[in-house]
Amino acid sequence: MTTISQTAGRSLRSSSSDGFFRKLASGAYALFDLLERRSAVKTLNDLDDRALRDIGITRSQIEDAVYGQAKAELARYL
Repeated sequence: MTTISQTAGRSLRSSSSDGFFRKLASGAYALFDLLERRSAVKTLNDLDDRALRDIGITRSQIEDAVYGQAKAELARYL
């Protein structure tokens, strides 16, 4: 009986707004992550082939090295 009265006293508005802000924050983090990774791709593309070879990647591997598995996860936010 106490559980029912405690549950009935809760506001539905706070839980729905919490979900909204969680989704908003998740989208913002995904956007910042995407922008940071794009910057890394640009920086690596600016390197010459010798510098890329020194860090162990070729020019064709730049995006795979930066994005890895996260590329598919970021695509769902775009």
